[in-house]
Amino acid sequence: MTAQDLIRQLQLLPHPEGGYYRETYRAAQTVANADGQPRSVSTAIYYLLENQDKSHFHRIKSDELWFFHQGQPLEIVIIADGQLTTIVLGPDADKGQVPQAVVPAHHWFGARVQGGRGYGLVSCTVAPGFDFADFELADRAALTREFPQLQGVIEQFT
Repeated sequence: MTAQDLIRQLQLLPHPEGGYYRETYRAAQTVANADGQPRSVSTAIYYLLENQDKSHFHRIKSDELWFFHQGQPLEIVIIADGQLTTIVLGPDADKGQVPQAVVPAHHWFGARVQGGRGYGLVSCTVAPGFDFADFELADRAALTREFPQLQGVIEQFT
């Protein structure tokens, strides 16, 4: 099965941060987010990156859990306290890959296919649920001013 087959079969759409997605779940029950705004308790999506596609640096106001399904491992890069952390989401624990990872709320992060070839299909769950009002795509210049020591990776993911 190819990435294009999965995009068609799972009815994925282009995502503003890069890659393809489709929301698969949105809880009917709501809670207040950190800003006091009502949000679904939880949401879930399919998310696919192919070849050189990237999830560009962005942040949201909720924790996000990533679950590996198939394809090539994905590298999730996170800026936390001025340091860069990379989690390899994939099926091979012997190679240091993990099948599940958490990106804490308010952290800048992005992702790419490890090695830049093939595709990776994952699911992402957000709690409280995702809302585009809580989504911020990074500005390269602003992020570089904040983290000048990470200029190279910021250029790759913005």
